[in-house]
Amino acid sequence: MDFTNVLLEWYRKNRRELPWKEYNDPYSIWVSEVILQQTRVQQGDGYFRRFIGAYPTVGHLAEAPEDDVLKLWQGLGYYSRARNMHKTAKRIMEEYGGKFPSDINQLKKLEGIGPYTAAAVASFAFGMDVPALDGNAYRILARFFGIDMPVGTSGSKKLFTQLAGILLPRGDSASFNQAMMDFGSLVCTPHPTCTSCPMSGSCYAFLKGLTDKLPVKQVKTTTRRRYFNYLDLEYENTIVIRQRTGKDIWKGLYEFPLIETGTPVSFEELTQNVDFRQLTGLESFTLHDMIRLQPHKLTHQTIYPVFYKIRLNGPVSVPEKDYRIIDRKELKNFAVSRLTEKYMDSFHNFVDL
Repeated sequence: MDFTNVLLEWYRKNRRELPWKEYNDPYSIWVSEVILQQTRVQQGDGYFRRFIGAYPTVGHLAEAPEDDVLKLWQGLGYYSRARNMHKTAKRIMEEYGGKFPSDINQLKKLEGIGPYTAAAVASFAFGMDVPALDGNAYRILARFFGIDMPVGTSGSKKLFTQLAGILLPRGDSASFNQAMMDFGSLVCTPHPTCTSCPMSGSCYAFLKGLTDKLPVKQVKTTTRRRYFNYLDLEYENTIVIRQRTGKDIWKGLYEFPLIETGTPVSFEELTQNVDFRQLTGLESFTLHDMIRLQPHKLTHQTIYPVFYKIRLNGPVSVPEKDYRIIDRKELKNFAVSRLTEKYMDSFHNFVDL
């Protein structure tokens, strides 16, 4: 069976109509690919339209304040993607005169652009004959050709790239790469519909009954547990927020003052914490409410969040660095962490609390 011809024939009849497929410029393709990392297509659609509407060119993105970019990104998670996009937009303006480099190796040197995104931009925007391998492509190739090397290792990546390079039709890499993405999203899914697959008669995994075994996944690393205790401190309708810094998650986003503990703690135990005493002042507060949200799962860690709504009896004293005192209704203007957003959404009217 001619794998490539069968795939392209299927694609001509079944291709998905997605908003970013209307664009062939490197900026729009880059934006769509970054948004779709760790994001479902249905969710990515709206974000892509809003992002391109707000920043129609790389120059517009480069000129935007980072806080505005993060605010627009809010809800997508993995905020390092947005920060890297902002950095890359500035570099493209400063170092490349506002034009994306067409060389795949130059693309990979830009912040947040890895091998897949670089290949996608090179293929879709510049017509280069390079395979763009995402999870869909790995799954299809592993099943059809019976490749049992764990996906994600350097050796398997090299093998899959070489194989896809052989299958790639010269002069039409874009159709091949799009076809792989669509076929993996519609037919050769994690739970495939092999009865409607035009390749099942020649597929190793289907013929051997191994569709649930291939591709082979890497052994997952241990998930770290973290316990976040947030303090929603209010005095005369003003609240305290802090901006996350350092190399931890959600860098640059705003949230309520946080006390992280190694294990779950009671509120009584929390009041003995030095940071708690500094922020609230001794005997100068009233615990108004406690909200325990569902565990928040990230790639290699799970966060167990608790929010304490505390009304202060006097003005709050906060460290100058990274902290701000604002009116409660102003919080909606800041790019906040997903947990803070969930906390705000748990109330019918957060502003009037």
